[in-house]
Amino acid sequence: MKLVPLLACGFCLLPPSAFAAAHTLHTFQKLHLEKYYWSEGATFGDLNRDGLPDAISGPYWWEAPTFAKRHEIYPPATTFTVTDEHGTAQTLPGFEGAFGKKNAYSGDNFFSFVHDFNADGWNDVLTYGLPGTPAYLYLNPQGASGHWSRHQVFDAVDNESPTFSDLTGDGKPEIIANSGGNFGYASPDWSHPTAKWTFTPVSNGGAWGQYTHGLGFGDINHDGKPDLLDKGGWWEHPSDLTTPWRRHPAGFSPGGGAQMYAYDVNGDGRNDLITSMAAHGYGLAWYEQLADSTPEGHAQFRPHVFMNKDAAENRYGVAFSQLHAVELADVDGDGLKDIITGKCFWAHGPTGDPDPNSPAVLYWFQLTRASDGTVDWIPHLIDDDSGVGRQIGVADANGDGLPDFIIGNKKGTFVFLHQTRTVGEPEWRAAQPKILHATAGDKQLRPEEVIRRTGSPR
Repeated sequence: MKLVPLLACGFCLLPPSAFAAAHTLHTFQKLHLEKYYWSEGATFGDLNRDGLPDAISGPYWWEAPTFAKRHEIYPPATTFTVTDEHGTAQTLPGFEGAFGKKNAYSGDNFFSFVHDFNADGWNDVLTYGLPGTPAYLYLNPQGASGHWSRHQVFDAVDNESPTFSDLTGDGKPEIIANSGGNFGYASPDWSHPTAKWTFTPVSNGGAWGQYTHGLGFGDINHDGKPDLLDKGGWWEHPSDLTTPWRRHPAGFSPGGGAQMYAYDVNGDGRNDLITSMAAHGYGLAWYEQLADSTPEGHAQFRPHVFMNKDAAENRYGVAFSQLHAVELADVDGDGLKDIITGKCFWAHGPTGDPDPNSPAVLYWFQLTRASDGTVDWIPHLIDDDSGVGRQIGVADANGDGLPDFIIGNKKGTFVFLHQTRTVGEPEWRAAQPKILHATAGDKQLRPEEVIRRTGSPR
């Protein structure tokens, strides 16, 4: 019997589950909704009550499912000036991004979240800006024309990956962020949501700055309550919120990554952790929660680095820097959550960070599980001229049952409509990423080796 060499076989190591959908290809239609830079983030949400999630980024929202009709939430008044090689100055809308020559930030808008805050039946929009700036609540005018009323509900949202979800377990979402040097959450008085929100620290006497990288939430210890996750460990949700949250140290992301997720990657019943390793460097990893704890009662984790700085050490030869936004969703409908991430275009401008001018790629990494309990993350390129900002929105925007994506960054605003088609086996095989290197890239690394291989932490 002739053996097929590992390096020549791009599909032979796929688990049986991959062959069940072997003739379905997943592709994405790219819509460039806005070419100017208004926000580092974007999201979906139904703003006109037609049952479909509309696109929201910066001062604008676009009506689903075609996204052809655009509306203003607040006045798009910002402009910047560029000068060409002939000395001719031109004033352009938005913040200085891909059309400019130096670093700039959309200071008033990095993230957008959708919720019906005043319980009037119409979804509103909550935004955070550059770390250290306020959170603003924009109240939906219930379909009337004109700009939405703005309310400053929190003065300083810190961290580079703050989010908005139910951390307390009361069924209502909170701002999850750093503020005043501590991790914690800000909650409104739901009878008066436009008034200033109250911050409750989870940590005590901390010194985490406004540009702290890495933040998330999820149930690490399977007690049914969401814990708070940061690059250096996790904070255990107490049985009573009047008591302190217990800190469990763990070196998840030495360089400081992006969004963090608790998810059972390998199906062993224990939630693991997923994140990028350095938002301004390299590295994508999952941290396997082990069965044994330390004598102090802290969970132990084994890092599995499956994409790193050197393409030669990554199984599929894929490598890119500046993974400043990470999302988790079941892309292919197999019941397992996949990773959506990409290169943050000019996170520190055209000369900052490693490889700032390499293609701004967007990928989804397909999670597969083998019968022996090992896992693989198969990279699928979505686009090579958009990348990510600080937030990735996911929703079924056109009602076809498939998850779609929205991106806001210095290249503008993009929607990627998910499409599938059935093909013959030869075409399907030709489209699959090929295994280029024998290493799986998931060996356990010492913390100092992780830092060396992911670039300098910032």
